[in-house]
Amino acid sequence: MKYAIYGAGSLGTVLGAYLTKNGVEIELINRNRAHVEALRKNGARVTGTVEMTVPVKALLPDEMSGSYAVILLMTKQLHNPETVAFLKPFLAPDGVIVTLQNGIPEPGIAEIVGKDHVMGCVVEWGATLEAPGLARLTSAPDSLSFHMGRMEGITDAQFERVKTLLEKMCPVHTEENLLGARWSKLLINATFSGLGTAIGGVFGDVSESRDVQPIALACMKECIDVGRAAGVTFAPVQGKDITKLFYYKTPIKKALARLILPIAMKKHRAIEPSMLQDLRHGKPCEVDAINGVVCAYGKKYGIPTPVNDRIVEIIKKEQRGDIKIEHGNIRLFILIPN
Repeated sequence: MKYAIYGAGSLGTVLGAYLTKNGVEIELINRNRAHVEALRKNGARVTGTVEMTVPVKALLPDEMSGSYAVILLMTKQLHNPETVAFLKPFLAPDGVIVTLQNGIPEPGIAEIVGKDHVMGCVVEWGATLEAPGLARLTSAPDSLSFHMGRMEGITDAQFERVKTLLEKMCPVHTEENLLGARWSKLLINATFSGLGTAIGGVFGDVSESRDVQPIALACMKECIDVGRAAGVTFAPVQGKDITKLFYYKTPIKKALARLILPIAMKKHRAIEPSMLQDLRHGKPCEVDAINGVVCAYGKKYGIPTPVNDRIVEIIKKEQRGDIKIEHGNIRLFILIPN
């Protein structure tokens, strides 16, 4: 039975190190030749909140062969149609693609491989690729977890196979409300990754900076209003109901949410947004699959999304080189009511 992590970058390197260390034979696949060669030569090196070096099996995509029971998909969504079409012939008859991507990627993947070959998994921890073969885990070890759900047609045997696999790293919470879990993660990414990228900071810079906190709460409120308009019931995140914690209609509730914000993000404060990592490496980021999704659903259901609209605008300007990636960009939100 073959397993693979396709798109083994920052998160995939950490995941591959944990799984391999705990006895799983899994292939780490990446298009970056320098990264793959470093993994082959030195193993997967993980630093940050843990320290370990684990010998792993690393491949380039054109070195894949045979049939895979599980492919953990960890690439950006930008090229999903081409990526998933490439992976389809490698799936075993009962094989599954488990998307650990941001946004809401399952429907698009299912159009290519079928609902009976797609599962979704929300990653509740962060990592940064420091150099080829070297990843830094930025979440506290006791805060690592996955929330996993399935699309229609996935059997119990398929589900348990993937759950058992991922439990070799950390707890896996079965999520019956996969769409709700996706929207909860989308809210976190839109707020902390989106705003973090806009101001050039880590999650802690969003949750702890006095001038950013009101914008962060307004971003969360937009996401919740849009999700609810779409009929979504937001799933708990690590046991916490984020809508109760952060949704507000009164100044008192908003003040309480502001006090809670840095406490709630304490164990994840060092996470550097993946979009910010992309921009700093000169790569296009997936803002359209994160904040852009909130904006698109807002337009569909008639819910204004001025904060998310502005985040998309700022990040695209940063990507084009029109403005610097800096904390001072928070001033660009000054006329937006929050």
